[in-house]
Amino acid sequence: MKKLLLTVFLLSSCYFAKAQQYALFGTRTMFDAFENVSQKSFTLDSSRKFSSNFFLPNFGANAANIGDAESVIRKLSQEGINDTRGLPIGTGAINHFYLNSNVYVATFRLFKSYKYQKEMGLAWQVRADLHIDYTNETLAIFDSYDRFPQVQELKGILNTKGYQQSYHQFSFTYRENYNKRLAFGLKASLLSGILYNKLDIRNSSLYIDPNLNALAIEINGNYASNFSDTDEINKNTFFPNFKNPGLSFSFGTNYTTKKGLFLMANVKDLGFIWWRSNTINNSIDKQTILSDINDESSNNNKEIRDIFLAGPGGKFLAATNAKIDVYASKQYGFYKPGLVASKNLFYKGGDIAFVNTFIYRNLAASVTPLYNLNNIFMVGLQGKYQTPNFEIFGGTDNMLSSISYARGLYNGTSDKGSGPNGASFYMGIGIKFGNIVNHPQFSDTMPGINDQQERSFFKNLFSIFKRK
Repeated sequence: MKKLLLTVFLLSSCYFAKAQQYALFGTRTMFDAFENVSQKSFTLDSSRKFSSNFFLPNFGANAANIGDAESVIRKLSQEGINDTRGLPIGTGAINHFYLNSNVYVATFRLFKSYKYQKEMGLAWQVRADLHIDYTNETLAIFDSYDRFPQVQELKGILNTKGYQQSYHQFSFTYRENYNKRLAFGLKASLLSGILYNKLDIRNSSLYIDPNLNALAIEINGNYASNFSDTDEINKNTFFPNFKNPGLSFSFGTNYTTKKGLFLMANVKDLGFIWWRSNTINNSIDKQTILSDINDESSNNNKEIRDIFLAGPGGKFLAATNAKIDVYASKQYGFYKPGLVASKNLFYKGGDIAFVNTFIYRNLAASVTPLYNLNNIFMVGLQGKYQTPNFEIFGGTDNMLSSISYARGLYNGTSDKGSGPNGASFYMGIGIKFGNIVNHPQFSDTMPGINDQQERSFFKNLFSIFKRK
C-alpha cells in the first residue's frame, strides 16, 4: 500500500537535490556581473583583461519546506523514518516545498573597450527549480493507511500541485556605460532542457475496504513530463543535447546618483523551453480499483503509474522561472546597506532582503535578513575575499536552518531544530588574467582606445526613439 501510493507523490517530486545570493549584489564579482547584466566586474589600472572560474566551484542551492509536515520532513530527511503519528489529518492543510539550484559550470569574461566600459561574457549554467504543494494526508498514507477512516470515501486526500524544471543555459552577456552614471546590459541564452515534471491533481478520492483487501482511487487533473519511466533517466540525460530547446533573455540597468546611491533593476531569464522529446501531456479523469493491496507482488504499482503515464504524447512549451529584481545600496565608510526586492513572474515566490555588508580592506562579511513570499523568514551569512584579480566567497541564505539540518544529518537525529525545514549553501571563485586594463595615458594597448569610430550599442538602439 505504501509503495503504490508513494508512486503518486514521486511523480510530482524532482530528481535534483537556486540560491539567490543577494549579498553578492553590487559587489562587482564575476557572479554579480553574470546575474545582474548591467554590472561591471573590471577595475581600470588594476584588473587584468580576462576572467574565468576555470571550472572551479561556483554554485548555489536552496531548499525549504513549510507547513504541518515540518517535523515529519525533518525526521524523514535526517533519520530516514516516515513517522506521521503526530501529523493532523482531515484538516485540509497544505504544505509547501520549494527548491532551486544554479551552477556555473564554466565562465569566461573579457574587458572589450575602455570607451563605454564595454564587457562581454560567455557562461554555461545548469539550473533547476521546483515548487510543490501537498497535503498532510499525502505523507500520512505512506506511513500507514490505518489512520484513515475505512469503508468511507475520502475526498481531496491526494490533491497535489507542483512542477520541476531543469535545464542547461548557454549565455552571452554584454554591458556598457551609457554615460558616467547610467549603464545597460543584456543576456541572451540558448537552453537545453534536462527534466520537466508537472502535476496538478485538482480533485481526488480514496476508498479503502480492508475486508476486501482493496481500494478505489479517483483522480482528476493534469500531468506533463518529458519521461515516461524513471528507468529512462541515466547519466546521458544530464548532458546537453538540445532535444528540448529553448531561449531566454535578461536585461537590466543601473544608475548611480550624485550622492552615491546605487540603483539597479533587472528582468532575468524571461524565456521558454519547447519540450518535444519523449513527452507526455495527459489530462486525467479516471477511477481505478486495486485489489490485493497488501500483496507486494501484485501489479498495483504499475496500475497507479498508468493513471498518469498512459496518455497521449504531445509537445508543449514551459516558461522559465523569470524574475524581476530591484536593488538599492549606498556605502558609508566600512558599512554598506542594501535593499533587494525580487518577484517571480510566472511561478509562485519572491523575496525581500536587507543586506548588511561590513568591509575591511579586501575582506567583507554580510548578514542578510530575508523574507520569502512563501511565508518563510531567513537570515543569511556570507564571507568574501576580493581583490581586483581574484575573488572567493561562500555563504548561506538560510543560516539557522542550514546549521540545524547539518547537525541533524551528521548526528542522524531530528530532535534538534524547529520551524520550517531549510538548507542553503553557495560558493564561488573568480580569477582574472592577461594584460592589465590601464587608462589610456598609461597604455597604448588599451582595448578600444585606438578605435576612434567606436560607437555605443545602446545609444544606437535607443536612437530609434529620437525625433528626426
